[in-house]
Order: sequence, then C-alpha cells, then structure tokens
Amino acid sequence: MRSIFLSSVAFVALSCMNVSAEEQTYSATLVGHAILPAATTVQPPADAPDHLKNAGKFTTPDRKRANGVGTVPGKDGARVTDVKLPLDGQAVQGFSGIKTMPDGTFWSLSDNGFGSKVNSSDAALMLHHLKFDWDQGKVERMETLFLRDPNKVAPFPIALEGTDTRYLTGADFDVESIQPVADGFWIGEEFGPYLLKFDKQGQLVSVHGTMVDGKEVKSPDHPTVTVQANPAAKAPVFNLKRSGGYEGLAQSPDGTKLYALLEGPLFLEDASVEKVDGNSALRVIEFDIAGGKWTGRSWLYPLAQGGEAIGDFNMIDETTGLVIERDNGAGTQAKACAAPAKPAADCFDKPSKVKRIYKISLPQDGRGEAVRKIGYIDLLKIKDPQGKARQGGGEGFYDMPFVTIENVDVVDPTHIVVGNDNNLPFSAGRAVDKADDNEFVLLEVGDFLKAQ
Repeated sequence: MRSIFLSSVAFVALSCMNVSAEEQTYSATLVGHAILPAATTVQPPADAPDHLKNAGKFTTPDRKRANGVGTVPGKDGARVTDVKLPLDGQAVQGFSGIKTMPDGTFWSLSDNGFGSKVNSSDAALMLHHLKFDWDQGKVERMETLFLRDPNKVAPFPIALEGTDTRYLTGADFDVESIQPVADGFWIGEEFGPYLLKFDKQGQLVSVHGTMVDGKEVKSPDHPTVTVQANPAAKAPVFNLKRSGGYEGLAQSPDGTKLYALLEGPLFLEDASVEKVDGNSALRVIEFDIAGGKWTGRSWLYPLAQGGEAIGDFNMIDETTGLVIERDNGAGTQAKACAAPAKPAADCFDKPSKVKRIYKISLPQDGRGEAVRKIGYIDLLKIKDPQGKARQGGGEGFYDMPFVTIENVDVVDPTHIVVGNDNNLPFSAGRAVDKADDNEFVLLEVGDFLKAQ
C-alpha cells in the first residue's frame, strides 16, 4: 500500500529544533512490587453472546477457528510460552495505560486482545479498577467494566452488530490509553486513531477522529481504508502505520484538555516521517474536552537513539509530563542468542536496550515545537537495596526487560507507578519460555520528579 502524507510545509525547520544537549539520567529505587499472574481470566457478562465465552479462537497461523480450549500454543517468535489459547473466558491482560485516583486506587484497561483486528473479534474490551497491595505483592481487581455500544454510536458496523447487548471487541477498537473523568472515561485507541468517550457504565458516548494541521490522520485499520477492487487502481491511502495510534493519553491538571500522543510518526508527502534533529518524532495533539474538538495545538516528541515507540503518557503539572519510551527488544543481554539472525527457543534474539521513562516539558505555543526532554530513569537499572523484587533483576537491582511497558503515572510527589503490557500469551521477556506476568512496581523517584 502507498500512504498519503501530510504537507511538509511548516515542518522544514523541525529538524533544526533543539532537544536537550545532554539527557540527564536519574536513579529509581524499588519500593513495592505487585504481580497479577499471566493466566488470569474473567468470565464475560451473563448477557454477552456465547462468542465471548472463549477468547483467542482465531490466533492460529492460518486464522482458522480453534475449537478446543488450550489447543493453540502461545509463541514469542521462536520461543513457545506456557499459556495456550483459546482461553476459558476473557484474559485480564495487556494492561495499557494507568491513572492514579484520589483514593489510592487505579484505573487501567486491557488492550485490543491478540494484536490485530483479524484475530480479536472474541476479545472483549474492558476497563479495570485496581488496587495494589505492595506489602503482599498482589493486584486486586476491584471491578471490571465491559465496554459496549448499545446506542449505535460507532460510525461503522461492529463485530457484534447483530446482538442486543452490542459488546465491543478487539475487532472494533484497539484501546490503549485511559483518562477517567467525572462522568466516565476518555480512551485513546489505535485503529482510527480515535478518541473515545464512555460513560460510567461503559457505554460508548462519542467517537472523535484525528486531525493535525487541518488534515485527517488515518491508519491502515481505519474503517474507511479498504483494498481497491481493481489491482490496477490506486491503492488506499493512509498516513500512519498500523499500531501507531494513541498509545498515550494525558489530561491537563485543570481537566479541560487532553494530550493524545501517537505511538508512531506521521508520514510526509515524500514518504519520510516527521523528525527532530534526524530522529523520528511523534505528535502530541491537544483536544478540548468541553468543545469536543482538537484545538489545533500540537508538539513533537523526538525518540531517543534506539527508541522505537512510546508506551504511556501522563502529566505531572501544567507543563511537564512522564512518557515511557522503548525499543522493540525483550529479555536480557545475559540470555542473548549467540546468533541473533537465527532465533532459537532458549535465548533472546533481540534483548532489551532502551526501556526508559522520560520527564518532558511542553513549550507554551504548541505550534509543532519539539518537547524538551529533561531527563530519564532507566527501567533496566532500578535500584533494589532492600530486596523488594519478587521476580527478575539480580543482586541489588530490579529490571523490566519487557517488549511493552505501557503504564506510568505519578502516585505522590516522590513516587510513580509503572507496569508492563504482557501481550498474553505472546510476550516472554522475563523468561525465555514463560508468558510474562502483569508486573506493577512502585518506584521512589523524588529527584526525577523535581528535575527542571
């Protein structure tokens, strides 16, 4: 497929904009570690169709239906994990976005299911109200809210269109980021990419397409992007890669604005992507909540050398925020394959190198300027002097060598919460042959949060 590209006018000077000359590193100390086992499931609502009783039926290599529970092995590349599909029920997995609540609890969400539209029509979309017992190392799921569209708000046919309850699935939206508000939840998703509004009961209220500099942003999974009927005709057009939508969604402290952060860069007319100082850059786009529209203000988030995507985004105050940045590696260097070009079942062919949380500052104007990266903490080098780690790490340290780390938020002036997305059952970064658990950590990072 070819892509349409945003006009390069107004972007010419972007490559000349300055990022921090030296990115300062800050230490993080492990204070608490809570684990939700990988194979944690929940039964769908009683009024859901039978189709949702077993998730993962279409994850076979040829996409043919798997009829028996636990008949399809989970795999991370050449490595077979210990969790098999389909599941009995729905997976409480793939936590992708987190928000600290005033009472000390947290809201998070499970992402689209099994990685794509075509294999996730039986994966129900869910939000989770969580509580962490840091002393016991446990994750308590206080409530699970199943998302649905009873009022037919979605501007396209959903997978369960013909049902009375109209529960939403991973074939409809790829939900990746969350902001609870007084009357419900704002959700960032990747197929459109769209901003979605749900009420407190999990019912879809509104769907907002994406606009940047007066142009619509579309991924190849946008419902209007379809393959041409005639091979000789022009291919469909889009300007954002698959899985490049709203991995991050922050909210201003006064509750009036959302800041939606794309996971992938926008493409320009010459097939290049937006860059800052030669590095790929991702758009942060401002949305006015009361008006229900994009304000026209945006910024560019430049990826670091070796960084390939972001995982989550939350504001600290009016102008600064936290962003998870990562590469696409998983596992540790100690268990790296001797021949990376020949992946094997007992080693990591692409070990983790870049797993960071950056503190950034948004310039005031919002006219496409680069954000300022103040500094970062390294999630592969977390101090653990008191031995708080329940798994992973080593003598005096803890690490998060997961391919996707997609949860970060401020807990108090000196602590943050961080968690991984385990992509059940496809991610194995903690061990070569075991599906990753959902790990959440409480980190002491007082100096980092105060950094200017």
